[in-house]
Amino acid sequence: MEHFNIDSYTPKQIAERIEKASVSKSTQDPSRIFVLALLAGAFIAFGAAFFTFVIHDSTLGQGITKLLGGLVFCLGLILVVVAGAELFTGNNLLVMACVDKKITLKQLMSNWAIVFAGNFIGCLAIAVLIYLSGHWGSESARVGAKALMIANAKVNLPFVQALTRGILCNALVCMAVWLCFAGHSSTDKLLSILFPITAFVTLGFEHSVANMYFIPAGLLIKSDPQLMASLQPLLPAGTDLSQLTLSGFLLDNLLPVTVGNIIGGSFFVGMIYWYIYLRR
Repeated sequence: MEHFNIDSYTPKQIAERIEKASVSKSTQDPSRIFVLALLAGAFIAFGAAFFTFVIHDSTLGQGITKLLGGLVFCLGLILVVVAGAELFTGNNLLVMACVDKKITLKQLMSNWAIVFAGNFIGCLAIAVLIYLSGHWGSESARVGAKALMIANAKVNLPFVQALTRGILCNALVCMAVWLCFAGHSSTDKLLSILFPITAFVTLGFEHSVANMYFIPAGLLIKSDPQLMASLQPLLPAGTDLSQLTLSGFLLDNLLPVTVGNIIGGSFFVGMIYWYIYLRR
């Protein structure tokens, strides 16, 4: 019988395993990658919806509420890693194989473009389905009010804050993925995900794929006069929704957060670990 080693992979072995996986991802059938990206978008959206519902009526302190929200948001990456899917933020680690000349820059960019588009569509699909389900009108529309306020806060972040929160977020997300490559079992992966993902959510950092659900959710709520009428009394006095627009979503949030995610994942995790363990 083959010996089964329960010890974690070493950091150098992790780097080699990620590089090998990166080559595989970059040479797979693009249609298969796209469908896996659709799944990842849906999985992250489920985590975001779970987060919104759990915190919408919390009477706990802000820190504990955010901690609880971070724990339940982990659902998204757990589904991505254990069930199998392609997530743009995690795929920022493909840069390790690119700088090591195991894949080309064209292959890297192609993978990122396909996965980003698939994640976007997957998130939008879940947002539309949740809208049609009437979920945001539940709990006397308090869930919808919380979803709207989350989206509005995100589009009102200054550019530099959105960028740096994106950097910090994906440094933690890619560290979670890095740690998953250290383990052998689903339990190892679950525990590897738990703390880094809970940390980024609790600390209020910005994840581009999660925002592909959070902000369209707010846009859908804002566009529904009946739903808005039911939750209007629940909004803080003087709430300004003028920035919650398609351009506010794409230019004021998604653009800087995506750039920040690429810097945080590709450079602060991928490039640094490539330099330490794979550079020849």
